[in-house]
Amino acid sequence: MLMLFLTVALVHIVALMSPGPDFFFVSQTAVSRSRKEAMMGVLGITTGVMIWAGVALLGLNLILAKMAWLHNIIMVGGGLYLCWMGYQMLRGALKKDPQNGDAPQVELAASGRSFIKGLLTNLANPKAIIYFGSVFSLFVGDSVSAGARWGIFMLIAVETFAWFTVVASLFALPQIRRGYQRLAKWIDGFAGALFAGFGIHLIISR
Repeated sequence: MLMLFLTVALVHIVALMSPGPDFFFVSQTAVSRSRKEAMMGVLGITTGVMIWAGVALLGLNLILAKMAWLHNIIMVGGGLYLCWMGYQMLRGALKKDPQNGDAPQVELAASGRSFIKGLLTNLANPKAIIYFGSVFSLFVGDSVSAGARWGIFMLIAVETFAWFTVVASLFALPQIRRGYQRLAKWIDGFAGALFAGFGIHLIISR
């Protein structure tokens, strides 16, 4: 049992550390807005992960295998959302004045909406669909007890929250934020292009 938990913890932290939409959302929000806004996004992402983990524990891989149309809807819907996020970032980057470090910031997460945007970013994340639909499902077969399943569920939630808290805290540091102000136009443009790329890839690869 201990080996199962250690294996899941290791696999999950590797998946978390691999840069994707969640990482770029949290880092971008922390560096361009505030740690508080980023932490609301972290709560949203953690909630999304809990939803994916819960569905996976109920047999996500079997659901997606039997309902191909549902898989396509999730992929296209998620792709469109990521493309919209990318568009918002790119539009904000084009409005920035590179000579003015105090230019209006990209509206990644207006106050009170960071949680929802973090949640939707995670639910639209192609990594989450692939990871929980295949890799994660390998660890929650029929031989795993109900108690172990609940333990894995809590482990995934805590590990996700802890990792992205570190990311939010790091990118909210004053020196990081000052560096961002100097290169805001290019950083936001790069992040926007990445989000759009994630979205387009998700749509065409379904």
